Amino acid sequence: MPEGHVIHRLASSLNREFAGQETAVSSPQGRFATEADQLNHTVLKHAEAHGKHLFIDFEANQAAHVVYIHLGLIGSLRFSDLAEPRGQVRLRIASDTRAADLRGPQWCRLITDEEKDTAIGKLGADPLDPHADPSRSYQRIKRSSKPISTLLMDQHIFAGVGNIYRAETLFRLGLNPELRGKDLTDDDLHAIWNDLVETMTMGFRVGKIDTVRPEHTPEAMGREPRVDAHGGEVYVYRRAGLPCYVCGTTIVERKVDGRNLFWCPTCQA
Repeated sequence: MPEGHVIHRLASSLNREFAGQETAVSSPQGRFATEADQLNHTVLKHAEAHGKHLFIDFEANQAAHVVYIHLGLIGSLRFSDLAEPRGQVRLRIASDTRAADLRGPQWCRLITDEEKDTAIGKLGADPLDPHADPSRSYQRIKRSSKPISTLLMDQHIFAGVGNIYRAETLFRLGLNPELRGKDLTDDDLHAIWNDLVETMTMGFRVGKIDTVRPEHTPEAMGREPRVDAHGGEVYVYRRAGLPCYVCGTTIVERKVDGRNLFWCPTCQA
């Protein structure tokens, strides 16, 4: 499932390609055809992301005028020069020259402003929102007996954080994944938030997840670059069985709430 920086980049691309323009909206697959007809030949006002949730606001003369998308595990939104749609395209937004095609989302809905506000209100603080206030998130963590590795994946606490940022932030801060939320200090909570803001902002800027510090890059260490579909240089994610870049201890892996968690037993003792 894409992490939050990917959805923010998609919103930015939609605004760059289509904002302020009258767009052709269609559903080549047919599953969103009724809703697409209501938006066809209307102006795309603005797209925005909150965590892993994407909202596209159209200037349609009706109560429901916001397309609400969650990509889920297999969904994608891809941009290309205008041509015949290929494959199962749930939603197409097009100008005279460009198209954005949505395939395989977990959901694609047409909602009102009130429903949008309700959906956003259920989400936690987004590290990519410069106006976000994480204080409520801190309070929820400090009341919880669940391990921080579980809490970091709760979208009601920190919106947009996924499996990679979860593992990498805990490593970068030297926090054991099994630490209970209520045992974290205020300094720990501030450090977690600040690290998520730093690493996810970098992910948004460069389009990949890079979490290693300058002294641990391939160039600095004289090692081969990491090759992985998720791109970027990381400390522990998908590195089980390999030596830690910091201390040399073998990185370990286990299932936590159905997701693979990676950490260094020494650096995160």
